[in-house]
Amino acid sequence: MTDYNSLKEQTLYKMDKTLETLKTDFGGLRAGRAHASLLDGILVDAYGSMTPISQVGTISVPDARTLSVSVWDKGLSKSVEKAIMESDLGLNPMSDGQLIRIPIPPLSEERRRELSKIAGKYAEQAKIAVSNIRRDAMDEVKKMKKDSLISEDEEKKYNNDIQKWTDDTIKKVDDQLDNKEKDIMQV
Repeated sequence: MTDYNSLKEQTLYKMDKTLETLKTDFGGLRAGRAHASLLDGILVDAYGSMTPISQVGTISVPDARTLSVSVWDKGLSKSVEKAIMESDLGLNPMSDGQLIRIPIPPLSEERRRELSKIAGKYAEQAKIAVSNIRRDAMDEVKKMKKDSLISEDEEKKYNNDIQKWTDDTIKKVDDQLDNKEKDIMQV
């Protein structure tokens, strides 16, 4: 990388990707209401390989407290049911042939606190990733200065820009965490 514009573009892209990843991680945390992304991380033993649940059936949300999985191949119903039970989501599926209903029980106060802690860990991982992106970008600016591609004043300006992007992204991470914690703690 030799110019500031491509450095800026790449750094901001990586920071945005980190925010998207955090949003995906938060989507897998149950907040007391049913949503299809709750089952995203579940893998089913289908035809001898582990397959995402979304590739063996249709996930729908008939109401706020129920999920349903319409399995395309009736022979996989038991595997899907088993995978849901063995997940760490604490769900008890009920099979009705090819349709599997999954009632979403209300969360206990203790479980809400646990989920808040997990959300905090996800946010911390995102902050670490952003800090690593910042470090890499600043190293690149140092290299540009060392190779005499930019002046000292430009180096300071670029480092200030990188720090501003980092601060903005960290604030977005904190905002997402606050929203998720409110969502989790809401009864």
